[in-house]
Amino acid sequence: MSSQLHITLIQPHIVWEDKTANLAHYETLLHSITGPRHVVVLPEMFSTGFSMAPERLAEPMTGNTVQWMKDMALKHRCILAGSLIIEDDNNHYNRFLWVQPDGAIIHYDKRHLFAYAGEDEHYAAGSHRVIAQVNGWRINLMVCYDLRFPVWARNKDAEYDVAIYVANWPRVRSLAWRTLLQARAIENQCYVVGVNRVGTDAKGNDYSGDSSVFGPLGDLIWQHTETEAVRTVTLEKDNLSQIREKLPFLKDADKFMLL
Repeated sequence: MSSQLHITLIQPHIVWEDKTANLAHYETLLHSITGPRHVVVLPEMFSTGFSMAPERLAEPMTGNTVQWMKDMALKHRCILAGSLIIEDDNNHYNRFLWVQPDGAIIHYDKRHLFAYAGEDEHYAAGSHRVIAQVNGWRINLMVCYDLRFPVWARNKDAEYDVAIYVANWPRVRSLAWRTLLQARAIENQCYVVGVNRVGTDAKGNDYSGDSSVFGPLGDLIWQHTETEAVRTVTLEKDNLSQIREKLPFLKDADKFMLL
């Protein structure tokens, strides 16, 4: 197990429904990363923005954007993560992909669909949590609106070390974004990484970013607002272990299971 985990957050402006422009921009941002990186995280629906047009935009798992992720993961020798619109078994999903340099893929389908924007009318909901692993670290993969549902993030028996939330979370509710990220870190005694976007989409939604990293006591490690950003944050396993050992709160949690 590595005592450190280097996570790079990319907070971009997303060009509305223009995959070509977005992927080209990400290549430039990826090229700008210096130093060690284990995982590089892009936001929710990173290639299109938060679109309710999966009939036009969805790709299969063999599609161009997934192949691009494989190519970039291999080229930059890192895990590349983020969500995009996927068609699978005659359904559309807001799917969080975790793409390894060897081409292996783990995926999580967004469980909580944002009915306020009609997401539930266009996408199928996932049914299982997914915990990925890298160098002995266990990573809980989550998407945007999942953040509002603490039971779904419940860290039963300390089964994960880091929760990653990718999002298109608008400025008007940015207080909730920042507050809930911090709350998830405190209640689950884990690191929480939230990756959001900036700019304005075609529907007039404005995004302030506020991509953040919180420590297992809720301490703010890094946060960036308003502009694009590429930032690598180093998480410390010894710090996490010491906090859980000194303050074994997870052991006192109510005993129930998610079905």
